[in-house]
Parts: sequence; structure tokens; C-alpha cells
Amino acid sequence: MIRRPAHRQRVVDLLRRHPVVAILGARQIGKTTLARQVAASLGLPTRFVDLEDPREVARLADPMLTLAPLRGLVILDEIQRRPELFPVLRVLADRPRRPARFLVLGSASPDLLHQTSESLAGRIAYHELGGFTLGEIAPAQAERLWLRGGFPRAFLAASTAVSREWRREFIRTYLERDLPQLGVGVPATTLRRFWTMLAHYHGQLWNASEFGRAFGVADTTIRRYLDALTATFVVRQLQPWHANVRKRQVKAPKVYVADSGLLHTLLDISDTIGLEHHPKVGASWEGFALTQVIERLQAHADQCFFWRTHTGAELDLLVVHGRRRFGFEFKRSTTPAITPSMRSALQDLKIDRLEVVHAGTETFPLASRVRAVALVRLLKDLEPLNARVLA
Repeated sequence: MIRRPAHRQRVVDLLRRHPVVAILGARQIGKTTLARQVAASLGLPTRFVDLEDPREVARLADPMLTLAPLRGLVILDEIQRRPELFPVLRVLADRPRRPARFLVLGSASPDLLHQTSESLAGRIAYHELGGFTLGEIAPAQAERLWLRGGFPRAFLAASTAVSREWRREFIRTYLERDLPQLGVGVPATTLRRFWTMLAHYHGQLWNASEFGRAFGVADTTIRRYLDALTATFVVRQLQPWHANVRKRQVKAPKVYVADSGLLHTLLDISDTIGLEHHPKVGASWEGFALTQVIERLQAHADQCFFWRTHTGAELDLLVVHGRRRFGFEFKRSTTPAITPSMRSALQDLKIDRLEVVHAGTETFPLASRVRAVALVRLLKDLEPLNARVLA
């Protein structure tokens, strides 16, 4: 087991400030393991409730009667199975002296679990858990992380073949069981075809009309497919930044398969050699590096954008933190250099710093406010947003 102390501490801190905390993330990403680590850190009496266990569900026939007497920390796993519990949690969270705090684990976003925002507004805090990152593994395992992805069982599998088999089964189960349980009424075969097509557009602009023509459905329907995958954390939509400049700017999001291992499975890439020779290797590396940077910065989704104009100027990642802006370009090269597009982004977006994340081994300056940062040195050379100080 790989411990995740940074995530554990963030959740512990949230529980000290909020009566209800939700750990959200894809199925099998490690939410339950993290919750148990949090419980061990707090040292409180803990009651774990698995909402996929029929016995636990039976005990919750009268949820107020069951949950009200509990003290300490109450963990409710797979909360999306019982969204009707949210109004009950609101009542329990408002009790004087808060005899219990609630840690709920879910595999769907707050937008999909809309009752959380309606019932628990002002009482709940969210923590999104992704897969393993470079900061949680040995440096020598970076290539394995890229190939297999960050799902614990995929990354820790005894062999690449076993990892690939687990990822195939995850995709099948996710489409055939998990999405229907969340009320997504799209046939599994349709969503599998859509997700595979999306993998071939990994790192590109979303084009609903093109996908709609391929599937013979309306743009609104195809958008519903995309939103379902996004809301269950297997697809990332990176929104465009609209700057007040005299240039026409792209308004469609970029789309990424959120986990590099799932991307490679959808693309039928089985090993490192196949990855290195695949036409999507550059896009795969960019998406992997982008995920690592966002995690290292501890940036929220609403702080992350990309920028592109119709004249060709673009920036892979723009992170907005208060009044400050940080730009990132991703180059699968050992000799990164400044491009006209980067200069345009520096000038038009008024970026504080621009980091060019590359595949080499050294970090070095490229120009004023521009630095080449080696992906393998991310932990040493890139600080989280709250710790960043301009040189």
C-alpha cells in the first residue's frame, strides 16, 4: 500500500473546520483506503458504513434512528447510492456541539449529486482524489506511472499484463454497472465507442458537431455523454480562458482522458514499446504532465484553463491564483525553447511566470520569467500555489 499523507492531511484539516467532508473520485481510486488513514490520524471512535452492503442498507431503513446516536467520525462509503441521506446529514450537522462529523465518499461530482449543494450548502467541503502522482512513488517508477496510470490496483499490479487486464475490466464494469447506477441511461456499447473515440481526441478541442455526426445524434445528446464521463472523473474538461485582448479566442474546452492508463487501454497500447511508437504518444505525455502539474500546485479545477486564439497563439495550461497567473507549456523534448506563441501568451495574458515542462533531466532558465522545468524534478522545482513567491 502506498500512503498518501498530503491527501490525508488535507482531509483531516477540512474535517476540523466542517461537519461534513466529501472525498470524491473515480471508482477504485483509493477513497476507502484514504478514509481509513484519516480515521487513524484523528483517533476518534469511527463507524464505517458501506452503502453497497445490503446489511448496512437495511440498517438505514430509518437513517435518523441509525445515525443520530453515533459519535466521533462516521464514514459513509459510496454515498451516490443513497442521495436521500443528504437531508438527514444536514439535520445532524446542525446539532449543538457536533457530536459526530461525517466523511462521505462518492464516485460522482457535486453536479451529479446535486442534492449535496441543495441540502448541505455551507456545511460540506469537498476533496477530490485522483490517482497516484509522481510525488507518491519512487522516481524510478515514473515511466510505469505514465504507462499504467494512477489507479492503485493498476499501478501496483504484479506485471504490465495484469495491470492491463485490470484496466480492461474496470472500463467494462464502469460502463455496464457504475454509470447505470448513477442514472446514466446510455447503452454501454455506445459509451464505450464514444470513450474510445474521445481517447483519439485526447488533448484536442472538443467538437460536439463532429462527434454528433459520427454517432448520428444531436449535439446536445453527445454533450450529455461527455458530461457523464466528466462527472464520474474519467474525463477532464479543461476550459478556455477568455482574456480581454483584441484577438478571437477559442471557446470550446479541451478534453482529456483523466487517467493515462485508461487512455492507453482505450487506444489498445499494451506496453512501453507500443506507447513510444503510437501516434498519440505526445498527447499522452502532455496529458500526464498536465495532471502532475495540477496536482503539485494543489490547484482546483476552477483555477485551471488553457488559452488559444484563432491566429494560432496558445498556452497549454493557465493557472489563475487570485491576481496572479502562471503559465505552463508541455514539451516532450529534452531541448525546450521559447516559441512565438509563448511570447504572445506572456504579453497578452500578463503571466507572472511561464514554466516549460519537458522530458529532460535538468531545470534551467530560458528568459526573463520563463523557465524550463524537468518533469522528473517537479517536486523539487515547482512549489504549490500557496507557497509560490516570485523570484
